[in-house]
Amino acid sequence: MKLRLLNLCAALVLSPSLFAAEIGEKIPACEIMPAADAKSYAGKVLYIDFWASWCPPCAQSFPFMNELSHDLKDKGLQIVAINMDATLEDTQAFLGKYPANFTVMTDVDEHCAKNFAIKAMPSSFLIDRKGVIRSTHLGFRDDDAKAIRALIEQLLEETPTPQ
Repeated sequence: MKLRLLNLCAALVLSPSLFAAEIGEKIPACEIMPAADAKSYAGKVLYIDFWASWCPPCAQSFPFMNELSHDLKDKGLQIVAINMDATLEDTQAFLGKYPANFTVMTDVDEHCAKNFAIKAMPSSFLIDRKGVIRSTHLGFRDDDAKAIRALIEQLLEETPTPQ
C-alpha cells in the first residue's frame, strides 16, 4: 500500500501540469484565430472558453458568457468560445438552444486544444491586455460566476504598462 501511495505521489509530481498554458505565460498560438482577429484582440481582456455540445456545464456557462459580453464588452472584454465538436450539426443544434452573443470559433482539428492542453470541458482562460494568462478554470457551476466576473473586472481596471 505504501509503495502504491508513493508511486501515485511521484506520478502527480512528475506529471505535466493540467494546463500547458500556464498562469503568467503568454497565450499559446492558435491557428483558428486569423491574424486580423488577433490584431482586433490586442489590448483587450480575453476570456477564452473551450466547450462542446455534449457538455452539460457548457450549457450552463453560455448564459453567463452572454451576460459578461453584454455588461463588459464596451469596457474591453472579448469572449472567444472555441468549440470542440466533431460535427457542425452538433454545434449548430447547441447554439440553437443556447445562442451566443460573443465570438464562437471551431477547432475541429484540435490544434488550439492541444496547444492549451485541454483536459476538461469547459476549460477557460482569462488573458490580460498584454496577452498573459492570468487565470484558468476547469468546468463551470453557477457558483463560479461571481469569482470569474470579479477577476475579469479586476483585469479590465488594470492599465497596461508599455512593453
